[in-house]
Amino acid sequence: METRRKRSLSGIKPTGAPHLGNHLGMIRPAIALQDTHDAFYFVADWHALTTARDPKLLRQHTLELTATFLALGLDPTRSVFFRQSDVPEVQELAWLLSCVTNLGLLLRAHAYKAAEEKGEHNLLPAGTFYYPVLMASDILVYDADVVPVGRDQVQHIEMAQDMAGHFNAAFAPALRRPEPLVLEDVPTIPGTDGRKMSKSYQNAIDVFLPERALRKAVMGIKTDSTPVEDPKDPDKDTVFMLYRLYATPEETAAMDQRYRAGNYGYGHAKQALAEVLERDLGPARERYNALLARPAELDDVLRDGARRARAVAREVLDRARSACGLGAVAKAPTVSTKS
Repeated sequence: METRRKRSLSGIKPTGAPHLGNHLGMIRPAIALQDTHDAFYFVADWHALTTARDPKLLRQHTLELTATFLALGLDPTRSVFFRQSDVPEVQELAWLLSCVTNLGLLLRAHAYKAAEEKGEHNLLPAGTFYYPVLMASDILVYDADVVPVGRDQVQHIEMAQDMAGHFNAAFAPALRRPEPLVLEDVPTIPGTDGRKMSKSYQNAIDVFLPERALRKAVMGIKTDSTPVEDPKDPDKDTVFMLYRLYATPEETAAMDQRYRAGNYGYGHAKQALAEVLERDLGPARERYNALLARPAELDDVLRDGARRARAVAREVLDRARSACGLGAVAKAPTVSTKS
């Protein structure tokens, strides 16, 4: 008997141009899953509304994110890429989950705890407090087996597990239990100042910068004052750390030797970094710009993805509705709650 591939589920908020940290830490590993999993990806525009206030910009960021994934290798014929808000079943399942979710669970969520520690919890939008329920619904409504996350995001999956368990215990085993797929080998990506790359630190290098701007950003990376002629420790240098993430193993080994031998300056290393980044990202940048120039095609990808996603979501929601007594009298269908 043929069994289906495990289904993975990834959600990405449309918050502007992705940087190298986003590419290496989330986008590239997520896209790789289309080769091994039944991969679902959604643009989390509902989640973005907790902070986004410009509707035109939100729509533009959604198209940019779609173009980003396509340009970097996502194949919409082998995976499902869609806009979160195009699948209304998510909101109905979220309400069903909220009816079996204790307040105490939401009070332990990271976002609420962080606001509480700052004395700002009473200023949080209700949507931010409700965020974990919607996120759990995002996962459960597609019968996801695994959700790729960093270790700091495992709580979100654990909360989805709890909500599925509470629902199944209260009614019938209608919701599949998801598991976190922890991306252990994803490195922390350093920014131009050596700290973790982040828009908030203003130390990020955007993935699709034009070649000249990309080179300028690389040349602006902070380094120490070790003279050109002196040996240098590559493992303590931001330029080398970024270089090895895009260069071949042979290129990395060669630069490592140059650092340790001396008579090799940071300017040389920056030039080499700019070249490997352009080699890796230049073709993707061309594809990205071409895709953005055809927004109707991007919308077609999102609509087709939503159509396919809704077919799955409708089936799961029907199970959940039947299990808890909504709709016409029917035997509640069940599902294996193990992934």
